[in-house]
Amino acid sequence: MNYLKYFFLLISITSFSQELTIEQANHLASLPIKCLQQEYPNKLGQMLIDSTEIQSPKKLHPAFYGCFDWHSSVHGHWSLVYLLKRFPNIEKKEEIIAKLKINLSKENIKKEIEYLSKDHEKSFERTYGWAWVLKLQLELENYNEPFAQELAQNLKPLSNLFVQRYSEFLPKLLYPIRAGTHANTAFGLSFALDYAIFSKDLSSEKLIKENAIRLYQKDQNCPFNWEPSGTDFLSPCMEEMGLMQGVLPQKEFFAWLKKFAPQLFDKKFAWEVAKVSDRTDGHLVHLDGLNFSRAWNMYHLINLYPKEFSHLKLLADTHFNFSLPSIVDGNYEGEHWLASFALRTFEEKK
Repeated sequence: MNYLKYFFLLISITSFSQELTIEQANHLASLPIKCLQQEYPNKLGQMLIDSTEIQSPKKLHPAFYGCFDWHSSVHGHWSLVYLLKRFPNIEKKEEIIAKLKINLSKENIKKEIEYLSKDHEKSFERTYGWAWVLKLQLELENYNEPFAQELAQNLKPLSNLFVQRYSEFLPKLLYPIRAGTHANTAFGLSFALDYAIFSKDLSSEKLIKENAIRLYQKDQNCPFNWEPSGTDFLSPCMEEMGLMQGVLPQKEFFAWLKKFAPQLFDKKFAWEVAKVSDRTDGHLVHLDGLNFSRAWNMYHLINLYPKEFSHLKLLADTHFNFSLPSIVDGNYEGEHWLASFALRTFEEKK
């Protein structure tokens, strides 16, 4: 990256105001624009049955081959739709729409479904990628522009497939996955619950809520001091808290939270930000995502219950602002996905 350009990007990103501005939106959009149709480097999560399955990323995944891996491509698409909807005059608007139309064509989504319908790929992207597809679907359906409605219709069969995958998988999941990485069950259920509620899918909503209660209701004293693990990009404690916020009524949620995370009620609660030693390392840079994960969950808690949790605002801001500069540091290891996590935080930052 040109160092002068990087300097001005860094100044803009690190001076984020309370609300996202058009200038900042332009900077954040530049990252997924750059990688949405960049095929390499690429990390495939593929199981090979025989040599005929060895194909290029674009051939295997014509919709979601860019941005290094499948799930990062999906949330790169979400980032652009999110920004287009909120900033109609965003730079490169026509280029963004053109790329979205190419990638999310009906034919490309059909090929994605064909790949996912293989017997040995039933667990592909479970449940992180599934969740981001449903978030993208919700964003498109909730965007009242003809091109977005067309893309929502194109994507819908893939989203329906993942809704069905959740219904098949959740009853078989005897224990939650508490990792701070892709398989985290709480994160995977949160976006799915949002989509079920938005789409008025009462069956899916019931399924998710019942299984969340089964998996998490008895949890107590989440070990905040165990975070972070070395390559976390999701906060196991905060993602579980965020899910249960959407599952339990307020009175029940507060009773649960006082057992699960009593420290959050402490006006003096402090939590050190996660630090990255090497942002050129694709796993170590995950920790920037962890800071965003903690922040968006704290913001959401504050927004719903400001009287009880406004004291967490400074802590959430500290986590958010600490990792913002890494979004534009010129390293593809972080740039291909961190803009999505920053925008996810902006969704909750009021």
